[in-house]
Amino acid sequence: MSLPTDSAALWSALTPGPDGLVAAVVQHVDSGEVLMLGYMNAEALARTLASGRVTFWSRSRQQLWEKGETSGHTLELRGLHVDCDADALLVRAAPRGPTCHTGAPSCFFRPVGEPAAARPSAVFEQLFAEICERRAGRGMTNRDGKSYVRDLMVAGVPKIAAKLHEEAGELAEALAEDDRGHIAREAADLLFHALVGLAHRDVPLTDVAAELARRMGRSGLDEKAARAQAAAAGDGPAPSG
Repeated sequence: MSLPTDSAALWSALTPGPDGLVAAVVQHVDSGEVLMLGYMNAEALARTLASGRVTFWSRSRQQLWEKGETSGHTLELRGLHVDCDADALLVRAAPRGPTCHTGAPSCFFRPVGEPAAARPSAVFEQLFAEICERRAGRGMTNRDGKSYVRDLMVAGVPKIAAKLHEEAGELAEALAEDDRGHIAREAADLLFHALVGLAHRDVPLTDVAAELARRMGRSGLDEKAARAQAAAAGDGPAPSG
C-alpha cells in the first residue's frame, strides 16, 4: 500500500514515540548497506522531503540537523519506506562522502565477537573514504603530523602515475612467483594507489562500479572491439589491456 508523499499527511500516518520522534534507518541506495540511525520529527521529515537532503532531529542539541551541513558529507534522498508498525522509517540515500564522523562509510563498523571476513566492497569503500579524508587534511598522520596520501595529493598526477607504474610492475613480477601472499600484497599496493588517483581526480567508486557493471555479461573481445571502433571514429580513447 502506497503512502502519501505530502509531509503532513505522511506524518499523520506515522506513530511517533512519546518524545514525538520516529527512528530513521539510513540505507545506501546502491549497496544496501546500513549507514546510520537517526531520528525525525514532523519538521525534519518535511525538510527532508522538501530539500531532498536527509535531515534529522538532534536529541542532544534539541534542534534540526541536516546530515553533512558542516562536513559536506550529505545524504541525498532516493527513497522512503515506512515499517509495518508505522513507527520507523527506512531512508534510502546516496551518501556524498563517508557517513560516519570517524570517516568510515557506515556508522556500523564495530562487530560483536569475532569479525567476519570483510566484504571486498566494504573495504574499498572505507579505504576510499579515508583517502578522501587525508586529501581534505583530516584523518590519521604519523607522529610528525605527516600523511603519505596527502604528500601524493600535493605532488599531483606525475607522482601518482609514477607510483601506479611502479606498483603495476611489482605485481607483474609477483605473478611470476608461486607466492599468494606476495601477490596479494603487491595487488593491495596497486589498488591502493589506484584509489588515490581516483580521489585526486574526484572520480567516485560508484562511477567505476557503474562502468564495470556495464561491461558485465559482455565479451571482453567485443568490448575492446567497440572501444577500438569508437577511438577510430574519434569518439573515445583507444582500447587498452
